[in-house]
Amino acid sequence: MTAGRQHHHPFAARKRVWQHWLNRKLGLDRSPLIRKAFYSVVGVTILLIGIAMIVLPGPAFLVIPIGLAVLASEYAWARRIIRRGTVFVGRVRRPKVKVEVR
Repeated sequence: MTAGRQHHHPFAARKRVWQHWLNRKLGLDRSPLIRKAFYSVVGVTILLIGIAMIVLPGPAFLVIPIGLAVLASEYAWARRIIRRGTVFVGRVRRPKVKVEVR
C-alpha cells in the first residue's frame, strides 16, 4: 500500500453505495446536521443493544461492530476503534512462529 492511498475492501464499497442510497432516499444528503443526528441515534442504539447482548443472549460480537460501523460514517473516533479492532483481530489470527534456540 502506498502512502496517501487507502485500501478499500469490497464491504466498504458496498457500505458507501448503501449509505449514499439511504441519504438520497431519506433526504439526508441535503442536511448534514440531520444526517449526523440520524446516524448518531441509529449507531448508538445498535451499539447499546450490542453492549446489552454481552450479558443477555445474542451475538454481541457481531452487533457491536455494526453499531460502530454506523457511527464511523460520521465520527473519526469510531473509525479509530474499528481500525484498532481490525489490527487486533489480524494479530490474533496470524499464526505464531516458533523460534528454536539451540
